[in-house]
Amino acid sequence: MDDTVHRHAPGRAPARRQLAAGVAAILVLMGCAFVLPRWLLFVGTMAASHGVVTLGIVLMMRGGVVSFGQGLVFAAGGYAAALAGMYWGLSDALLLVAIGGIGAVVIAAPFAPLLSRYRGIFFAMLTLALSMVLYGILVKTTALGGSDGFNLSRPTFFGIGVEADQGNFAMYLLAVAVTGLLGLAARVYFDSTRGLVALAVRENELRVEYLGASVRRLLATDYIIAAFLGGVGGALTVLALGHVEPNFSYWTTSGEFVFLAILAGHHSVAAVFVAALLLELVRSFSALYFPNTWQLALGLFLLVVIRFLPMGIGSLWSRRPAARPASTGPTA
Repeated sequence: MDDTVHRHAPGRAPARRQLAAGVAAILVLMGCAFVLPRWLLFVGTMAASHGVVTLGIVLMMRGGVVSFGQGLVFAAGGYAAALAGMYWGLSDALLLVAIGGIGAVVIAAPFAPLLSRYRGIFFAMLTLALSMVLYGILVKTTALGGSDGFNLSRPTFFGIGVEADQGNFAMYLLAVAVTGLLGLAARVYFDSTRGLVALAVRENELRVEYLGASVRRLLATDYIIAAFLGGVGGALTVLALGHVEPNFSYWTTSGEFVFLAILAGHHSVAAVFVAALLLELVRSFSALYFPNTWQLALGLFLLVVIRFLPMGIGSLWSRRPAARPASTGPTA
């Protein structure tokens, strides 16, 4: 485990440069809001919200497990934000996003100790089953709109109401700021001792246990963090769409997040959001120019990326750990 940590641990100076570059990227993206067309602002908002959900899957992938049920926390966050606006009269977008993240944690936390006991396909199928259970509950609950869901009123931003024309602009700025800061926090966590131990768990879980670290506690913590990220993404999506429905928890939604995680890889946080933006653009243009076969175009795009970038988009610029030199015995 120590060897794995040392091989992946960045120096302080590179880490500071990464954070500085991340802050600069957030500011540049926010500045782009003044020149981008309205439709692209909406696409960017959806890419940011879906990217932060996928970031939770990438977090778990670093520990050797993959969640096929991220739709559970995605829907939980969306419904938590929507219900807070409906029944509590809350309208501030940032507050609703925070409520979405907390609501997802409340839903997911009781299952974390159970899920941390399983690995591989068992972990994936259990998370998928939990997501589909929530889907069934939402579909059958008429108080939550049943299978149709329900609409939300337009949110305010720091107490200021915005017109419909400015809604996409304000939501884009909020989504970029929130997801960008969470992305920087994830980068710090990945480079921390606990984050690097997750890579050791991925390579040799038994050795990590022998060295005194609790793998189950680590995976449970990562699952709860991923739940918060998923809830924030769900709340942002609901606020951008103005509508919430049970399909947020359906297996196809969870599968899309897994595809995004595969496209991005687990090497780079920025790659997660780049993959999300590329997928949204491909989906938009495919639906526009190939309305009857856009799913085929989307599938071909995924196959091409997976074929030529098996380690994900992040492998294009992420530094791979150097291979250890082979040990040589004494020479005669």
